[in-house]
Parts: sequence; C-alpha cells; structure tokens
Amino acid sequence: MDTAKKLPDMDLMRAAAGEASAVLSALANPDRLLLLCQLSQGEMAVSELEEQLDIHQPTLSQQLGVLRNQSLVNTRREGKRIFYSISDPRVLSLLSLLYDLYCPKPE
Repeated sequence: MDTAKKLPDMDLMRAAAGEASAVLSALANPDRLLLLCQLSQGEMAVSELEEQLDIHQPTLSQQLGVLRNQSLVNTRREGKRIFYSISDPRVLSLLSLLYDLYCPKPE
C-alpha cells in the first residue's frame, strides 16, 4: 500500500502560481493596494476614491486601469460617474489577511 502523500498536479500548480503571481504583482504597488483596500469596504465612485485616498486623477486613472486589465475590479457607469468594485472574493480574502498582518490595531 502506497502511503506517500499525493502531490498536486504540476500543470495545475503552474497555472495557479501564475494567477497568484499576477494578483500579488498588482498588490505590490502602494497606490493599487490602497485602492483595493478602500474598495474592500464596498463599491465606490472614482471621485470618492480620489478624495479619500488623495491620489490625483492621472495616477488614479492609471492605477485603476491596471486593476481593470488584471480583472481585479468591476466597473459600472451611472450617468457621468464610474463606480468600481472588487471582482474576485479571493482578493477580498487576501486583503483581509494583509490587513490583519500589517495594519495597526486600535488600542
């Protein structure tokens, strides 16, 4: 009887590693990380993100574009306003873990 631990399929592991690496790469930029942290609280308009995070429009647009291209956020338009939300619940889980590990706790 073979009692060795069954190893995961390497092709599946490579695909998962590539996906995880892409998410971690997006999180490696402080502005994008702050944007995702803010969006973890719920959907927000671009103007709200700009005001709350003090990231000016050119940088904000660029970083939101990266998050869109990585499929980490969803967008919807309401009149002239564009709203963003996090598209993947796994990203919310990762942000929650990062918050627990790195964000200051109120005393």
